[in-house]
Amino acid sequence: MIAFFDASALIYLIEAEEPFASKLRGELAAAAARHPDLGSAVSRLTWLECRVGPMKANDHARLAAFDGFFARPDLVWVEMTREVVELAAAIRAKHGLRTPDALQAASCLQLAGDHLFLTGDAAFKRVAGLNVAALA
Repeated sequence: MIAFFDASALIYLIEAEEPFASKLRGELAAAAARHPDLGSAVSRLTWLECRVGPMKANDHARLAAFDGFFARPDLVWVEMTREVVELAAAIRAKHGLRTPDALQAASCLQLAGDHLFLTGDAAFKRVAGLNVAALA
């Protein structure tokens, strides 16, 4: 099982935004109890979106907190391959998600095996095959 972090979920976690951070930690604890080998994954879009706010605010400490998460050696990176973009286009056409959201859903669906898509946006629940934990 792998937990895929949408940008909103990772921002909640790193910035300890309540009540979402507590809900996210609960989701992760429950998933880890069921799957002791629980891994973590992000897309390059998650990386981009999480870094913009701290960069705009010139907040080096917050940027370092995100970069610490992204530097984890066990973190799985889903790249924006042609397959991801093609699947995102199909998701966008079928479900009406915005392009960044369609890219995030497609990135998660590229992972082999079971996944848990962590997000603050319940709109992802419309995507068939996406195991969504909506935190907001």
